[in-house]
Amino acid sequence: MIPAGAIAASYLVAAVLFILSLGGLSNQKSARRGNFYGIVGMLLAVGATTLLITGNATGFDSLLEDDATRNAFAGAIGVGALIGGVMAARVGMTSMPELVAILHSFVGLAAVLVGISTYLAPAIPVTEGGEVVHNIEIYLDVFIGAITFTGSILAFLKLRGSVSGKPLTLPGRHFLNLLMVSACVYLSIDFVTAEGHTAVESLLWMTLIACVIGFHMVAAIGGADMPVVVSMLNSYSGWAAAAAGFMLKNDLLIVTGALVGSSGAILSYIMCRAMNRSFVSVILGGFGTDGGGGGPAITREQGEVQTFEVSETVESLKEASDIVIVPGYGMAVAQAQHSLSQVVDFLKEKGKTVRFAIHPVAGRLPGHMNVLLAEANVDYNIVLEMDEINDDLPKADLVLVIGANDIVNPDALEDPASPIAGMPVLEVWKSETVVVMKRSMGTGYAGVQNPLFFKENTRMLFGDAKVVVDQLLTGLRS
Repeated sequence: MIPAGAIAASYLVAAVLFILSLGGLSNQKSARRGNFYGIVGMLLAVGATTLLITGNATGFDSLLEDDATRNAFAGAIGVGALIGGVMAARVGMTSMPELVAILHSFVGLAAVLVGISTYLAPAIPVTEGGEVVHNIEIYLDVFIGAITFTGSILAFLKLRGSVSGKPLTLPGRHFLNLLMVSACVYLSIDFVTAEGHTAVESLLWMTLIACVIGFHMVAAIGGADMPVVVSMLNSYSGWAAAAAGFMLKNDLLIVTGALVGSSGAILSYIMCRAMNRSFVSVILGGFGTDGGGGGPAITREQGEVQTFEVSETVESLKEASDIVIVPGYGMAVAQAQHSLSQVVDFLKEKGKTVRFAIHPVAGRLPGHMNVLLAEANVDYNIVLEMDEINDDLPKADLVLVIGANDIVNPDALEDPASPIAGMPVLEVWKSETVVVMKRSMGTGYAGVQNPLFFKENTRMLFGDAKVVVDQLLTGLRS
């Protein structure tokens, strides 16, 4: 038998490891160490909880009363671990945003099911007079979990392209949301004040309404705001876990949920600042027309587009001494990061200054570009954030934009009527020459035309990013 003190100590160590993990993940240099801390902490947490459930810790009764229940428990862990391992091994970096979204939905669904089952079959001892507080914990856990569940599923479908990223702007949608939240508050009064466990109907009605709220809330958010949606749902899943921790009297779950919830909220705030938008405006939705990023450009007379061939781009790279590369989602789709890393290594060997400029909302997931470049073993010292490199762009001889669109759109600063007006962008047009690599003239998430493509110092290099970068590498070596 394991002493109860050892379980408490394991929870404390796991909590510290989770904090160290978040600290490590805040920097590319320490990200691997942060991941390791998180893995060890989770293994410790799962192991300690398993000992509690099976009754292998002194002072705790087994919740698994017969062999059938024990086998079901072991089977659930085995199947879950197998599915998780297969998903981790098979998922590509371009599919990571939707994987994160669907995993959030699992957290939300777990919170809903655990909350309802805790109310129907109480197994957590409640102190005398604490029934009202316990019911509040259950209600909040199910409410937040239901919103997270359906919201994350819709976010997954939008990111995957199974449904349109166009915002669903129903007439009076804000009033509808307010009405549904008011209904949930009304049902909470009946649920919390009910004697015993007789308010199941109120709990189930609230669950249904909260599911609709989650769906409708994400449906009203356009494709341009999807990076914020992912981090926002991450925060919701954390608060759902924290509410479940209070409900189950599990200190580690409370700490872990609070860490995830607060970090997700902070990340959402950072993303909103990067787009010059308030968090409330994102939740209210309506920004961005399509999540696909390949829609037809809005018709507006801009001038002539000047194109480049691969050979001309190679000559420009050879002549330039200060080169900046701006990666976008197009690079992720083409999986061009490994070939690009070889191009960068070659240019650096030739004595050229090469740096990457990363916009906070590039891609479909916060930090998406950083992870891609780290996967390709790009030196993190040359990967700079927007605020670090924007002032140096006028000094650059050549800026190579790969699959990026809205994050390099001059209209954000020059056109007050633009949907992305006020959004901080990488001011690449101030450099001597800009080469934009894209498949077509299609628009980005925001669905607006990019006047960068028509500027005098811009050249368009059309084609698949992976193919073109490979051709650039071949041209440079020859």
